[in-house]
Amino acid sequence: MAPYIFMERNGIHIIDLYKTAAKVEEAANALRSIAKSGKKVLFVATKKQAKQVVAEKAQSIGMPYVIERWPGGMLTNFPTIRKAVKKMTAIDKMTKDGTFDNLSKREKLQITRQRAKLEKTLGSIADLNRLPSALFVVDVLKERIAVAEANRLGIPVFAMVDTNSDPSNVDFVIPANDDASKSIDLILDTVCSAMAEGLEERKVEKVDTAAAGEGEGAPRRERRRVSRNRREEGEAAAETAEAPAAEAPAAE
Repeated sequence: MAPYIFMERNGIHIIDLYKTAAKVEEAANALRSIAKSGKKVLFVATKKQAKQVVAEKAQSIGMPYVIERWPGGMLTNFPTIRKAVKKMTAIDKMTKDGTFDNLSKREKLQITRQRAKLEKTLGSIADLNRLPSALFVVDVLKERIAVAEANRLGIPVFAMVDTNSDPSNVDFVIPANDDASKSIDLILDTVCSAMAEGLEERKVEKVDTAAAGEGEGAPRRERRRVSRNRREEGEAAAETAEAPAAEAPAAE
């Protein structure tokens, strides 16, 4: 982290905030592009002071997140994780169709506990149908397993990296204090706002594309109508030409 450190005072390394600002802007622009393309970014923060902030910010832009224990193999063994999510969905279906009511009290208790456990660990990634396009991590030391899995699969890693961490496994380093809740809140607010802009741009482009499609469709429909009318007129003229001429009345 030496390139990002401004100075050392009383044994404490002080981060160069100019470099932090530049890196935050770089990460925000990249995340805006990912959101605009319709891809998912998985937010990971299991430390106490980051949990609530990450959950709120990720939910506000509809992105998946992990704030409880990282499920080992979540990325490298993603199909198994998806099976667990589907199991949670199956339990919900049992509740809706009345199957759950026909079970014994013991079975109900077991299934309820199982559902609660799955919800706690996987509820926040229930909509993640495929591997995320990027990871955003708070504290690469604590989330080293998540970072390692992302590195193994070639998934870009965005991370808040403190002076006691190794940034070599991170694609987009944001040098910052990853222990202070205010620092975490400020940086997440910046990147999530950028992602919200990307999502809004995507929505506007979709509307414009749909409108353009309708606009192009109108002239095509008009051309088809004129062509059809001309064809019908031509057929009518041909029938008139082929019809036998009426006999002249006999002279008296």
